Amino acid sequence: MNAQRVLIVDDVPANVRVLAKILEASGFAVETAGGGVEGLARIREGGIDIVLLDVMMPDMSGYEVCRAVRADEKTAVLPVVLVTALDDVEERVKGIEAGADDFLSKPIRQPELLARVRSLLRIKAYHDTIVAQRAQLEEWTRTLEQRVADAVGEIERHGRLKRFLAPQIAEMLLGEGKEELLRSHRREITVVFIDLRGFTAFTELSDPEEVMRVINDYYGVMGALVQEHGGTLANYAGDGMMILFNDPVPTPAPAADAARMALAMQAAYAGLSQQWKAQGYDLKMGVGIAQGYATVGVIGFEGRRDYGAIGPVCNLSARLCSEAKGDEILVSQRVVGALGDAFRTEPMGEVTLKGVHKPQPVFRLLGAAA
Repeated sequence: MNAQRVLIVDDVPANVRVLAKILEASGFAVETAGGGVEGLARIREGGIDIVLLDVMMPDMSGYEVCRAVRADEKTAVLPVVLVTALDDVEERVKGIEAGADDFLSKPIRQPELLARVRSLLRIKAYHDTIVAQRAQLEEWTRTLEQRVADAVGEIERHGRLKRFLAPQIAEMLLGEGKEELLRSHRREITVVFIDLRGFTAFTELSDPEEVMRVINDYYGVMGALVQEHGGTLANYAGDGMMILFNDPVPTPAPAADAARMALAMQAAYAGLSQQWKAQGYDLKMGVGIAQGYATVGVIGFEGRRDYGAIGPVCNLSARLCSEAKGDEILVSQRVVGALGDAFRTEPMGEVTLKGVHKPQPVFRLLGAAA
C-alpha cells in the first residue's frame, strides 16, 4: 500500500524539518514547498492527500492558498490544516471562512499533529471511496445498454428463449423446427395485466435503493407464479407486468390458467403487503384479465428482441387493471364465459374504461368454485 502524501507549506525551513521528521517517522510520505505560490502549484499537480499550511508567508498567505484550493473543483475537498503561532479566535474564524478543515498551534505537539492528520485522512478516504463508487456507477450506467446488447448476442438459443418464456415452454421450443412458433401470427389469447396502487407516490418519497428492493421483492414473487402457471411474461416496466396465456404454445384452458395465477398472486401479495405496511409503505395490487384475438410474435431489433402481443385485448386488460381497486381482480365478459362454473365471479355492470370506445361489462373474480 502506498504511503499517504502530506504536503508541508512553510517559508521557515526549521518548521518544515520539525513537521517532516514527525510525519516521516510515522510512515507518511512528505513533500515540501517554501511558500504559498509554490505550494499551490504543487497542490494543483495532484497526488497530495493532506496539506499542512502555514498562515504567515510573504508571497501568499495561508488564507489565500486555502481559498484558492477550495475554489478549484479538483481540490475542493482536499484536507487543509492551518499551522499558526497565533492562538486568536479572530484568526481561527478567518481560517474557517477561508475553508480550513482544522488548526495546529505552534509549537507543534507530536500526538496532536498525528491525531489531526490521521482523523482528516480517514474522512478523505471515506470521501474518495464514495467518489470512486459514484464514478463506477456512472460508468456502469453508460455501458449498460452496450453490455446487455453484447450479452444477448452471445447467449445460446436456449438462454434467449428463457429470457421471456416459462422454462417448460422454452424446452418445448428448443426442438427442431419449433422456433417458427415465435414468428408473428394471430391467435386468441388471455392477457393478464398487473400493477401497484400508490407506486408513483412511493417512488417520489422513498430512496432509490428502497424502491429497488421493493420492486425486486415484488417481481421475485410474481415472476415465480408466472412460471409456475405456464404464463409468458411479455412485458414488464416499473410496477406493471403483462402476461400471456395460450401463446406461443396453445393450452386447453388459458382463461382458467390465468385466473388461477391471478388468485395465487393475490394470495401471495397479501404477505408482501403486510411486510411493506409494517415499514410504512401502503401499496396495493390491481389485476385485469381479458381474452381476445391479437397478433403475437417477436418484436424488436437486432441485438434486442422481446416476445409480445398487439391488439385490443391487451389494451382492455390494461384498462381493467387500471380500474381495479387495490387487491381486486377484474375480468372481461369473454373471460367469464370461458371460465364457466369453475370460478366465482360478481358482475359490476357496464363500466366506461379509459381508451375503450364503449362501456364494457366488467366482473370481479372472487375465487375458484367450491
